[in-house]
Amino acid sequence: MAFVEPVSLSLRGVALTPLDLSHEAGLRTAAADGELWRLRVTSVPTPEETRAYIESALEQRAQGLRFAFAVIDEATGRVLGSTSYHDILPAVKRLEIGYTWYARSVQRTHVNTTCKLMMMTHAFETLGCHVVGWRTDNFNFASQAAIERLGAMKDGVIRGHGLRRDGTIRDTVMYSMRSGEWPEAKAQLLYRLEQPRPPIREATC
Repeated sequence: MAFVEPVSLSLRGVALTPLDLSHEAGLRTAAADGELWRLRVTSVPTPEETRAYIESALEQRAQGLRFAFAVIDEATGRVLGSTSYHDILPAVKRLEIGYTWYARSVQRTHVNTTCKLMMMTHAFETLGCHVVGWRTDNFNFASQAAIERLGAMKDGVIRGHGLRRDGTIRDTVMYSMRSGEWPEAKAQLLYRLEQPRPPIREATC
């Protein structure tokens, strides 16, 4: 039995559904909303790479390394982006949350906070994780700020850790949260979701 079994989660009009090839067209449209593949500090697939992106995620799922979700607007069925559990370590009950990206039209709405609340709740309260981690490019300052707003602690920076899509070498900033820190972080996430946020807008591309 895999540590992360197939599961669908939903909250506040947002659903996380196991990513599969049926989401290919929706992912392509979501990425085109803002031409997100042009951002050098993310791993958003280009239109022609979308199918391979999904196939790679499915292969990693079979290996127990990553479990990818499609992010869905429940009201319309529209694919809003994708996010994953990855670097799954069952022996120490640790995993990371990443490979996260959303269509530009839903950025700065409740979508990201809602997804993180669902994924962290499932990780800590259902899977029994001791630690949940995050990692991001040292130049992705928006991602670092978003992770810190979750209540995660900065563990450090791994220098010369990987390649960006443009071939340059990146440093990786590592964060984590322990299970004992989760109750306070959960309360803060619930509080943030009660604050007024912009509604989900339709893509304009």
